[in-house]
Amino acid sequence: MMNKAVFPGSFDPFTIGHADLVERGLKLFDEVIIAVGYNEHKAGWLPVEERVRALRAYYADTSGVTVESYNDLTVDFAIRHETGFILRGVRCIKDYEYEAGIADINKKLTGIETVILLSDPNMSAISSSAIRELHHFGRDITPWLPRGLAYRFPHH
Repeated sequence: MMNKAVFPGSFDPFTIGHADLVERGLKLFDEVIIAVGYNEHKAGWLPVEERVRALRAYYADTSGVTVESYNDLTVDFAIRHETGFILRGVRCIKDYEYEAGIADINKKLTGIETVILLSDPNMSAISSSAIRELHHFGRDITPWLPRGLAYRFPHH
């Protein structure tokens, strides 16, 4: 098993906070697989296919990063891709409590470890939902998106 991790999320949209975690993850792992999940509990803003297309283009020249979509349990995706780790970021104690519970279940189910990185303090207020709301009200969201990430955004 290679030293690689799955970085799962809806990434709707992918933010500079997410990009920071990928960059930091590459310092820990040989490969980071960005796993864009279909979440039946969330109404998608951007189609999953659009998110995957944009992220593949953005990371095309970055060694060690691949982008895939999935619609099952993250641990099942991790097993299929022979990864031993799930990479997650947390911004606050609420995020940590949620992630710790999921990490415990995943470990008991499969033995797969979760590596939790604390968000950069300058990015801890950034969330995909806040960016969607800003866009909805016509505000410029480019400061919170990785420069060069080309999405085809829905109209607000």
